[in-house]
Amino acid sequence: MDKWEYKMINSKNQPEAKGGILNSKRLSIEDAEIYLNKLGDEGWEIIDLDFDFLVHDTGIFVGIAKRKKS
Repeated sequence: MDKWEYKMINSKNQPEAKGGILNSKRLSIEDAEIYLNKLGDEGWEIIDLDFDFLVHDTGIFVGIAKRKKS
C-alpha cells in the first residue's frame, strides 16, 4: 500500500522561485506557475487549490499537495 505525505500551501508563506516572498507584492499568474512548477519538480502533486485572484484580485492562494513517502 502506498503511503503519502501532505503539504499545506499558502502563497503568503512560500518563497518565490525568483527569490523573495510571494506576499511581498501582488502575485501574478506567472509567479504562481513558477512556484507550482517548482513544487512539481520536487515531486508534489497539487490536489486542491483555492485562488483569491478572481474574487478579490489579491493573487493569494492556499491548497494541499501530496507526494509518495520515500
